[in-house]
Amino acid sequence: MLIKTVVIDPRIAGISGDMFVASLLDLGGSIDKVHTLADVIEETLDYCEKFKVKVSDVKKRGIRAKDVYLIIKEHVHEISALKVREYALKVGDKIGLSKKGLSFIEGVFDELISAESKVHNISPNSVHFHEIASADTVFDVVASAMLLEDLGYLSDNAEIYTTPPALGSGFVEIMHGVVAIPAPATLEILKKHSFKISSSPVEAELTTPTGAALLVSLTDTVVDFYPPMKIRKIGYGSGKKNFKKIPNVLRVVEGETFKATSDKIVVIETNLDDVTGEVIGYLVQKLIKSGALDVSVIPALGKKNRPVNIVKVLADPVNYSDLVQILIDETGTLGVRVFETPRIIAERVKKPIKVKVMDKEYEVRVKTSRTRNGKLINIKPEYDDLKEIAEHTGLPLRKVVEIVNKQIKGLTDEN
Repeated sequence: MLIKTVVIDPRIAGISGDMFVASLLDLGGSIDKVHTLADVIEETLDYCEKFKVKVSDVKKRGIRAKDVYLIIKEHVHEISALKVREYALKVGDKIGLSKKGLSFIEGVFDELISAESKVHNISPNSVHFHEIASADTVFDVVASAMLLEDLGYLSDNAEIYTTPPALGSGFVEIMHGVVAIPAPATLEILKKHSFKISSSPVEAELTTPTGAALLVSLTDTVVDFYPPMKIRKIGYGSGKKNFKKIPNVLRVVEGETFKATSDKIVVIETNLDDVTGEVIGYLVQKLIKSGALDVSVIPALGKKNRPVNIVKVLADPVNYSDLVQILIDETGTLGVRVFETPRIIAERVKKPIKVKVMDKEYEVRVKTSRTRNGKLINIKPEYDDLKEIAEHTGLPLRKVVEIVNKQIKGLTDEN
């Protein structure tokens, strides 16, 4: 199955809320929905007299990008961050966001509030939005959630990556005075999630607290290089400042990846020429119980044409050392070959289905695998379930397999 692969690329100019929204619009997000959102914000936030959005194309050092400009008239105020979150969720609900979209909004505000709380050593109830104007923060976060949904990026059929964000350098003035860039809240958010960052020659704030909160709420996969994928769309979102050395744009790339993504496993091998079949049988059982992904015993010819058994173990890279020790302890082998190798895994889904055997209903777990185009390759019932039915009914296992296979043969893509 093909899945959407999204790469957020803030390595050069960082990320802010308006840049992210603009990049999503450039990818094809609905501008009409953004204008509707602006109207809902205006009617929902009782301190906001006017809220309009202007979307246009601009150029930043030769690169065309979408720009989002907000026209806001609001009463001078100081508002609780928790109240702003409440407003944002109310707006999100009014425009019909899904539970996942609303959860995303809540998560972004929780990141912002938690960071401000820690930086200033105050309770979340005491956090107020000063330097983060509340109305445009509501817009940035809710618009992001809305456009992410609109583009299908919040679905289970999408994977999101980010490159290390550029933070900028110099100083910025906040409510509490002049501080070094990155702003304390930005740094706190990225530290909490162990985010890798990139350097930038620009003396300006490139990644804002809202930008950082959006990023960590979307993904924890930070990559230096784009993952393998077919590139389908590229969106550029403009920042407000113009820099001499870099284009002030955030790039977001949408691609497609076959779900049979490669991962890595460890292969453990040893040759045995003086170990009995009973010991090898026990060894295989113990390796499987101890977490081996698979164990094979392969007959071969060794030195001086002596028959040997090659024991090959597939293991997760995390726990392979325990399996090596079992192999050594149980066989007394003097050497073990260990190497890491990539593997490609076709999409496999396991789900329970009901079958009838001798007029009684049983539940059997069925594993399906598919090609990269989603075409069904194979349907296979779980052996342990078939064995249990055979033991319960007294039928031969091969007969149970035949009965169950006939019933699952009609399984199609739709069910």
